[in-house]
Amino acid sequence: MIRTGFARRLLALVRKEARQILRDRSNLAVGLLLPVVLILLFGYGLSFDVENAPIAVVLEDSSPPARDLLAGMQDSRYFAPQWVTSMPEAEQQMRLGKVNAIVRVPQDFSRQLAAGEGRVQLFLNGVDSNTASVVEGYVNGVIGTWAQHQADRDGNKAASGSVQIEQRMWFNEASTSTWYLVPGLIALVMTLIGAFLTSLLIAREWERGTLESLFVTPVRPLELVLAKLAPYLVVGAIDLMFCLLAAKFLFQVPMRGSLWLIMLASMLYLTVSLLLGLYISGKTRNQFEASQMALLVSFMPAMMLSGFVFDLRNVPVIIQVISQLLPATHFMGLIKTLFMAGDNWQMALRDCSILCLYIVVLTAAVNRTLKKTLD
Repeated sequence: MIRTGFARRLLALVRKEARQILRDRSNLAVGLLLPVVLILLFGYGLSFDVENAPIAVVLEDSSPPARDLLAGMQDSRYFAPQWVTSMPEAEQQMRLGKVNAIVRVPQDFSRQLAAGEGRVQLFLNGVDSNTASVVEGYVNGVIGTWAQHQADRDGNKAASGSVQIEQRMWFNEASTSTWYLVPGLIALVMTLIGAFLTSLLIAREWERGTLESLFVTPVRPLELVLAKLAPYLVVGAIDLMFCLLAAKFLFQVPMRGSLWLIMLASMLYLTVSLLLGLYISGKTRNQFEASQMALLVSFMPAMMLSGFVFDLRNVPVIIQVISQLLPATHFMGLIKTLFMAGDNWQMALRDCSILCLYIVVLTAAVNRTLKKTLD
């Protein structure tokens, strides 16, 4: 009888919980659909491999040996060489982030090669230290293969060391991942304190019923949005100062761009994150669901699809399109460039304008969620 009663009660509770989870479609969707989406998205879309890396090639020596040396890059799937006419043009492309590296073959390369040792210069874009290391290995591999072919053809194994690569890392002289990671971490911190914290505000008031009492007052939805936004902007500004001080004095990350431009871009992105959290909060009207949604649509995409971990030029086109729809992508690239490469006003104007557009769109969206209706 005891076992029968236990089994009956247990079965009744299991049925009750099963009905409960079937009624709660949001939790069911998270439990069943999220793993499928994550494994497909990250499995197909993300990779540490580098393919079609844009490289500026400055060929100052047009002799057959120099052209033969670079032929391996043109035929390789790992490179997308861009032939430029001068070193200043290549440097400009590097500063704008259009190329990952510069390969320069000097004018006297063939003469040096005939004398026993030719020199090739390799300049790497250290803003993304991981990609720079991979590109460095690819370039060394191409030149090493060419040298081996030359040695086999000439029957002189010693000739395999006849080309020396003079390498320099731009924007990250220390070649440390800390310089690359810390600016990206600032973007993640702004995302977390923005979207996650404010995602609970309106949902909490809906659950407590305090928002309904505001509907009978003359307060307008836009005024309510600005009132909820203001305190968290102050909190975010304080957090931003802590992050900048830590980056400068604790991690010794260079701050080559304008401090005011860095702060302006960061505050614009913080505002976007706060508004996104408010929109999620007003749309779900449930604190638990709001916190889940904030994590899924803000923090995780900012970490995985914004260029913080992976070079977005190496992912499938559909993932690149999705990443460009994320405000974190535009801020991530901008903050890294401002820290390590200096002021890039063309990039700053473009990305800050995109962030301002997000602010306008999200403000209108949050305003609609706070209409004076209980529907």
